Amino acid sequence: MTDQPIKTRKVGGILEVTIDRPKVNAIDLETSRIMGDIFAGFRDDPKMRVAILTASSEKFFCPGWDLKAASNADGSDGDAVDGDYGVGGFGGLQEMRDMNKPIICAVNGICCGGGLEIALSCDIILAADHATFALPEIRSGTVADAASIKLPKRIPYHIAMEMLLTGRWLEADEAHRWGMINHIYPASELMDQAWEMAKLLESGPPLVYAAIKEVVRDAEDSKFQDALNRITTRQLRSVDTLYGSEDMMEGFNAFAEKREPVWKGK
Repeated sequence: MTDQPIKTRKVGGILEVTIDRPKVNAIDLETSRIMGDIFAGFRDDPKMRVAILTASSEKFFCPGWDLKAASNADGSDGDAVDGDYGVGGFGGLQEMRDMNKPIICAVNGICCGGGLEIALSCDIILAADHATFALPEIRSGTVADAASIKLPKRIPYHIAMEMLLTGRWLEADEAHRWGMINHIYPASELMDQAWEMAKLLESGPPLVYAAIKEVVRDAEDSKFQDALNRITTRQLRSVDTLYGSEDMMEGFNAFAEKREPVWKGK
């Protein structure tokens, strides 16, 4: 339906999710809940391997929270900031539990506030050369909560703090220089490149991807030896599944037989 704020497309094991809320692709509570349902379905569908998140506008990726929906300037009851964002939290990804499949974010324009926080919830970020990034919440009298947690761990502390404290904008090349994004492409090539990356990931071992993502999450705030012990003793569900899987033996056999492995996800 053309009036749906989120469009989806499936090709093989790849899911493309497009934010489509003109004019700027801001996200209200309803849209967030829709996104959560979509990503939960993606997570739980064994046929799906990788997702691409992008937006419909050539100018805006996403500015985050829909401030107009939250405002009660017209006398109506606006969306509550602490309202029901849905199963995955804001934008369907920030609090999605057990998301053990790779997600690519294709940033095709202005990416700020909660939009940047959603992008940071993805595993790989590709950007058009005209994309820009910022956390302008400071100017709206609020805190970029998820970004305050995530960004200082992703890029140099002082750069992250400058963004949080001043709301200054980064062009795509600077965001790339600090390691916020993986690659920059001409806008006309962005989605082709995103799909190339998605096809590469689709061809890979899904059980290994799941183990990598769970290990990374588990180890984020753990001491090295503690995290390693949980891996080697198979305390992590995805690692335990991988170590007893047909796919792991297929990987060994394919290497020994000098052929490409055939992954079954089991």
